[in-house]
Amino acid sequence: MTKTEPVVNNENRGRMTKDGIRIYEASDFAGMHVAGALAARILDDIAAHVFVGQSTEEIDRIITNMVEAAGAKSATIGYKGYKHASCISVNHVVCHGIPGPKTLKDGDILNIDVTVIVDGWFGDTSRMYVAGKLPRKAERLIQVTHDSLMKGIEAVRPGKTFGDIGHAIQAYVEAHRMSVVRDFCGHGLGRVFHAPPNVLHYGRPGTGAMLEEGMFFTIEPMVNLGRPETKTLADDWTAVTRDKSLSAQFEHSVGVTADGCEIFTLSPAGRFHPTYD
Repeated sequence: MTKTEPVVNNENRGRMTKDGIRIYEASDFAGMHVAGALAARILDDIAAHVFVGQSTEEIDRIITNMVEAAGAKSATIGYKGYKHASCISVNHVVCHGIPGPKTLKDGDILNIDVTVIVDGWFGDTSRMYVAGKLPRKAERLIQVTHDSLMKGIEAVRPGKTFGDIGHAIQAYVEAHRMSVVRDFCGHGLGRVFHAPPNVLHYGRPGTGAMLEEGMFFTIEPMVNLGRPETKTLADDWTAVTRDKSLSAQFEHSVGVTADGCEIFTLSPAGRFHPTYD
């Protein structure tokens, strides 16, 4: 739920870099793992409720109940007036799709994005789903988007830069003749929903802030089959591709370690990719 705009870090934990990025302590990783695991488990469990004829508002209702049953809070309900526990983005919707009464059709692809708060820690993740039979072009888009996220995660380690992450994603996507959305980005998180830095999914190697052990942030590339341009609809939330091409997104929350990173939002059931069982 973030655009490429400044974000405010108003938490008081750990130290701050010269770029305004919070550096967390080793003990803080445990809280992020708990929050991330809950968000990931909810996305595992919601898979059974994604099918032809299902409405996105019913999917969101089930997610809301899952969050409440776990004793957690939804980070998105009430965020800047948003009223739902998830964003559900179907087909050419890039991100921030609002759940509603419209039902899923055979071959629809959708991203479901969930953020929960557990003991003050934010777990933020999203992944792709399909209703009915997955069309070939959508399958290829989903695969490239998933793999681009993993390429970005592979670039995370101390001494590298945020530009290295963006370049790894962009180079992979464009090699497959798809485009990376530039209007939205990943973000820092921890005890707040959005904090510095903005994590761009494109860029040049060696540019941007340097990665340090203890940084927490999301990587969440949005990839279009067509051009990268987006527009936001009159509801001020829903972002769509300008050329109406299909779009896909995957998101993990990660923490930088001494020799790489830890993924906080791994799927407990191994279902992060919609075609993996």
